[in-house]
Amino acid sequence: MTTVSQIEAILFVVGDEGIGLEELSSLLELSTAKTYEALTILKEKYQADQDCAMNILEVGNHFVLSTKKKFAPLLKKYAQSPLSNSLSQAALETLSIVAYKQPISRVEVDEIRGVQSAGSMQKLVARQLIEEKGRVDGPGRAILYGTTAYFMDYFGLRSLDELPDIHQMEEEIAEELPLDLFFDRYKELNEEPAAEETEETE
Repeated sequence: MTTVSQIEAILFVVGDEGIGLEELSSLLELSTAKTYEALTILKEKYQADQDCAMNILEVGNHFVLSTKKKFAPLLKKYAQSPLSNSLSQAALETLSIVAYKQPISRVEVDEIRGVQSAGSMQKLVARQLIEEKGRVDGPGRAILYGTTAYFMDYFGLRSLDELPDIHQMEEEIAEELPLDLFFDRYKELNEEPAAEETEETE
């Protein structure tokens, strides 16, 4: 493994929260100067390769793996495509946590779920179900996420007060995530087209 490939792997795993230069240097057991040099090499490699969609953004003292701006229209089209409309259980779990615990960072969501949630968070942002609500005060300035007005409309909620009482569900969150509201409503919203298709097939 080269230093550049190790950096690429770490940037991929940390997702949109990014990683600070000092933390990255510590993981690689290199000086910050050597680490920054490797980061620059990787960034220039992405920029020089016209067939590569990736780019590295430097936000404050953090580095984030992102897509190049020219792919924004394509990714927006994908997010709005009927083929991408269905949400996985992982995305619904993530959405449930954000709804109940907002504002919340991706790292906090990861801690509750026990697995990485970067992909689910990105899909929920693309679907306009969650959005940035601010930043954590402190090192790294992690993004805080919350639900959107579209989320409220999608699930037929007039306010977040209509969600089941979180205090009655704290124990369930530790053992089994409170997904019933989302699974039931999501299933209801997405079942009708499938039913029509079955009738046509018959």
